[in-house]
Amino acid sequence: MPKNKGKGGKNRRRGKNENDILKRELVFKEDGQEYAQVTKILGNGRLTAFCFDGKTRLCHIRGKLRKKVWINHSDIILVGLRDYQDDKADVILKYNPDEARNLKTYGELPENAKLNEGGEEMEDGGIEFGDVEDLDGDVEVEEDDNMPTSESDSSDDDEEDEK
Repeated sequence: MPKNKGKGGKNRRRGKNENDILKRELVFKEDGQEYAQVTKILGNGRLTAFCFDGKTRLCHIRGKLRKKVWINHSDIILVGLRDYQDDKADVILKYNPDEARNLKTYGELPENAKLNEGGEEMEDGGIEFGDVEDLDGDVEVEEDDNMPTSESDSSDDDEEDEK
């Protein structure tokens, strides 16, 4: 059996991702660039983003960022606008949550921009289950305070409102 004479596999060739540790300088937009928030990941290095100038654009992730910087839904990104196509743009940079918060405090992002804070992950993928089935096969329905359980309950509420 041959001895392993190499210095490691493909993970060694990729190198360590030490970019997160280093604090980089905050990059502001220039002419021909705009801040945007990712609305949908389309695949094949493309996404749709809502630019803060009020337009939704189809964005292309450039090769430097592909497979190195993972862009998720509702991330704040910097896009380069195209002179010849107003409905398309190129992703130049992805801001981490701290940088996005700083941009908002500096007034670069509008106040109504919802930032993805990053630390808040929901269990069950954000799905709320209403019916819970026992082992006996009985179905228990959790009652919600906002919804009436039957027609008689909603008619009782209407009568109380009239009095």
